[in-house]
Amino acid sequence: RKCFRALCCKGPPPPRPEYDLVCIGLSGSGKTSLLSQLCSESPENIVSTTGFSIKAVPFQNAILNVKELGGADNIRKYWSRYYQGSQGVIFVLDSASSEDDLETARNELHSALQHPQLCTLPFLILANHQDKPAARSVQEIKKYFELEPLARGKRWILKPCSLDDMEAVKDSFSLLINLLEERDFEPSRM
Repeated sequence: RKCFRALCCKGPPPPRPEYDLVCIGLSGSGKTSLLSQLCSESPENIVSTTGFSIKAVPFQNAILNVKELGGADNIRKYWSRYYQGSQGVIFVLDSASSEDDLETARNELHSALQHPQLCTLPFLILANHQDKPAARSVQEIKKYFELEPLARGKRWILKPCSLDDMEAVKDSFSLLINLLEERDFEPSRM
């Protein structure tokens, strides 16, 4: 009996849950760079995503399968074709971008928050490029993006980030994983 107990208790660690996420944002917001850094890939070879790419981003308590969609004008209209099966959304915005780009980003975020396949999912909104002098604060972005009225009742996290501080980025992703785990334990609504 002792032998049996030793066998059954020393098994492999339980598999980490996997979550399928979609990552969206305008071109140049830094989606590819952030995801590559999280996967510990070298930053030298980063090229802008033209269609979409999928990365498995490992965390201690979960694996995030992130489908990153290119943010160019001609690709954004096809984003919604890739939403199916997503369990959460990462929206990356350039907090140092021009007013025009910020407005476009706001419109895209609003359509995502209201999209039938995404509207019930947790959102991680990353205000990237905080290391640039022109970067707007998270408070400014929250106000400009009208997150309070629009996303009330939804689960979203808005965090500042930059490639200089990957620890903060990892912390933001951990908060998203917490939301994904909470969702897992909720009784499914019929």
